[in-house]
Amino acid sequence: MKLYGIPNCNTVKKARDWLDANNIAYKFHDFKKQGIDEATIQQWLSQYPSEKLINRAGLTWRGLDEATKSSIIDNASAVTLMQTKTSVIKRPILEKDQQILALGFSESDYQRVLSE
Repeated sequence: MKLYGIPNCNTVKKARDWLDANNIAYKFHDFKKQGIDEATIQQWLSQYPSEKLINRAGLTWRGLDEATKSSIIDNASAVTLMQTKTSVIKRPILEKDQQILALGFSESDYQRVLSE
């Protein structure tokens, strides 16, 4: 199991704390240090639309100029943005066997998907 995010994000911290408290093994992938490859983003886009994967409420998105925001018109432009500005990606992303189990963190969602 893999958890994608950035270590200083409060939501990522909550997810990591919950996984640790419940003795659930996972590997943490730090977007800031490790980046993200196109194949992974494409895999995610096959499961969720870019509107769900890009956090349009976050500071990074709000800090983008209007031309950049309006240029996100398809998966290719979304991939480019997510690779160059990894902080726009909704986080954390909990993944197992290349399948997204949870997008963001909700204790009830984690309990549900990890008990299946």
